Formats: sequence, structure tokens, C-alpha cells
Amino acid sequence: MLIRYKQDENGKTLPVANIYTQSEHKIQANLLDRDALWAIKKLQSSGSEAYLVGGAVRDMMLGNIPKDYDIATSASPRQIQRLFWNARIIGKRFKLVHLVFKDKVLEVSTFRSGEESEDGNNNVFGSIDQDAKRRDFSINSFYYDPSTGQLLDFNHAMEDFKKKRISSIIDLDESFQEDPVRMIRAIKYSVTTNFSLRWSVKMAIRKYSNELSRVSTSRLTEEVNKILASGHSCKIINELKKYKLLVFMLPAFSIYSTFPQVQKSLKDLDERVQLAKQGKGSEVLLADMIMALVNPLVVFADDQLTSDQRFKETFRQIKILISPMTPSNYDVELASERLLTERGFKTPRNCVRNQRPTNRIPNRKGAPMPRKSRAEGTNAEVSSATKKRRNRRRGPKKSPGTGSQLPIQTSDNPKSSAEAHDL
Repeated sequence: MLIRYKQDENGKTLPVANIYTQSEHKIQANLLDRDALWAIKKLQSSGSEAYLVGGAVRDMMLGNIPKDYDIATSASPRQIQRLFWNARIIGKRFKLVHLVFKDKVLEVSTFRSGEESEDGNNNVFGSIDQDAKRRDFSINSFYYDPSTGQLLDFNHAMEDFKKKRISSIIDLDESFQEDPVRMIRAIKYSVTTNFSLRWSVKMAIRKYSNELSRVSTSRLTEEVNKILASGHSCKIINELKKYKLLVFMLPAFSIYSTFPQVQKSLKDLDERVQLAKQGKGSEVLLADMIMALVNPLVVFADDQLTSDQRFKETFRQIKILISPMTPSNYDVELASERLLTERGFKTPRNCVRNQRPTNRIPNRKGAPMPRKSRAEGTNAEVSSATKKRRNRRRGPKKSPGTGSQLPIQTSDNPKSSAEAHDL
């Protein structure tokens, strides 16, 4: 193990981080996404510090392929934007940069100091050690440099990782009041990693559980979607119920969440999601997740309903059961149709509006590609046909030495779409 030092204001040398080598942290380099590696190397080649951070490093340390990749850097958002052709700056209080690819989005953030400016925003940039103190939990506070294979630990997180426990970096009285969603994430991390929550974290969740009531419905919807897509929804929901958090997320559903039929439905969903992630099963849509959540709870008091009435009643009951979640009407309609079809009922024609499904769970081969509209497909075909006609008029390519040069072939083939763009 190596040690990273810095000098304080008085010139005194102080240790700020432990540095672990590849033989110590045992992260497998082949788990790292090539586009994320390309982005980190490009930032570093510009003279900036850049590291993979957060859940991606945690997952790689556990031997899992990460779902999302976050990068932390010393470069400012404007510097990042000038450096990357696919950069989009987002956010107001604290600006982030999204690197948009065909099948993924990488989030790049500038090191934060933790201070607020006079105008109330958080765009006060700082050093890497200041940024590390702003992380939520210790197991999410590692900084990994794939160029050197070194893992930087500013919060003694390796001790927590080895003991399989989750600790808060920020003072708990401040952390859960500043962002109550961290309580949900703490439980989710505990279940998905099989790590235990420290006693202080458990007590703080019980103390501040009612703070979740002031979180926006859009954020709660996002968290519920992630839980259903995790492959561990049954255990997570049971833990949320235990800590009295579920009632703020799904108040109507929380009444029935422990019913055996509901537990079985969620366990079946988790099996399907796990298989999809391993590439051994079909993709799971958000509509499938919603259906699994409410299927045992949808009942009909009147057996004489028409197909149209039954569909509307199913839609109504689902909306009540998942309130205050705000998925698109398309997803709720599709869930209603599939639920009725599974029970052997007929559904009205065109009961599901024509809209692309959202929140798919792709298999392990990669995220599903966006569907092209009819117009986009036509334009592509016209463009392709036009290119063919132009090539026929130009005739065959000339060989070298006849006045026209062939494309230069390099021995170093690009390993990713991003590298291909740079070349």
C-alpha cells in the first residue's frame, strides 16, 4: 500500500489517502467499459486528473459489471465540453457533463469543494480530497485510475469494504436531512452488496424516515424504478417496510406488500430480471415490473364488465396502487393489457397508445438500441440509395499511383466508437 500526501497552509506534509495497487484491490480491467476508459485517458492527456468513481468502482471490486459509469475530474464543465464532441452540460446548482453515446451516457463531474457560493449554487470546485469528503457512503468513495491501476481511498473505505459494512462519510444528522433519498440508497446498497448497515446508520434512518415525505414524486418514481430493475426488489421492499420508508414511496401498496402472493410475484420478477441481465432471458420492460408489483392486488367486484370497462378499471386500480409513482400512461396501459391477457380476458383494440416502451432491462450484451421512426428509416434508405448511385457514376476506386489515394489503413484499430471518432 502506498500513501498520498499533501501540504497544509503551513507547509506541513500530511497523509490524505491510501493508494492500493492492482494486486491489492484485485479489480479486473476487462470489466471497465471501453468508452469510459477512452474518456478518462482523454481527460488525463489534456493535463487533468480523472478517475472512475462511485458505484462503478464498488461493483468492479465485487467482480460485477457496472451498470453506470461516473467519472470525476479536475477539469471544469466548460473544459470538458471543449474536449469532447458528445458532451452536454446539465444542471443548475451544480453543473455536470453527460457524454452521450449510442447506447449509454457517461456522467462526468468536476471535483467539488463542498462549499456554497454567495448566490446559493454549488458550483464551487475543489480538490480530489475535498470531493471525496462529499461522497455519501464509504463503499462509494473510491477513486480508480485505470491508466495506472491504482485505487485511491481518502476515507478508510477499504476497512469497511473488507468488513462488509456500510458507513456514512457525511455526518448522519446532516446527510439524511440534506438528501433523504440517501436512506433508500443505503438500504438498496445493503441488499445488493450483502453488506450490513452500521448501527449508527440504522438508527439515523429510523430517526429521519419522515424526511422522505418532502422528496418530489419524480425522484421517488426514479428510485422505485431502480429497485424493480435491480433483481433484488423483494428484499429491498421488505427492508424499506421494516424501516418505515415504504409508506412514503408506495403508501397504498405498502399495506399489502407482505402478502404471500405479492412476495411470490416480486420474487418471480427478480428471477426474470437476473436472467435478462445474464443474457439468458428476454428483456423486462417497466410495464412488466409494474404488473408484477400489483398483479395479485387487482380484483374485479363485477363479473359482468365489458372488455373496455374491465380495462379502464384495471388501469384505475394500478394507478391507485402505485401512487404517487408517475410512470407514463403508456407503461400503465401496457401493464393493464398484459395483466388482463394473463388472466384470460379480452382487451379492447388499440387500448395501448402507440409509444416506444421505456425503462427496459437489457440483457448483458448491452442496452437496447432506440427504435427508428418510419421517417428516419425512409431517410436512411434514400441516403443509402443515393450513395450507391453516386458510387456507380464515379466508377471503381483507383489503385495507388493512378492519381487517387485509398484510405490509409492503420494497424491500431479503434476499440470503441469514441476512439473511431477521434481517428
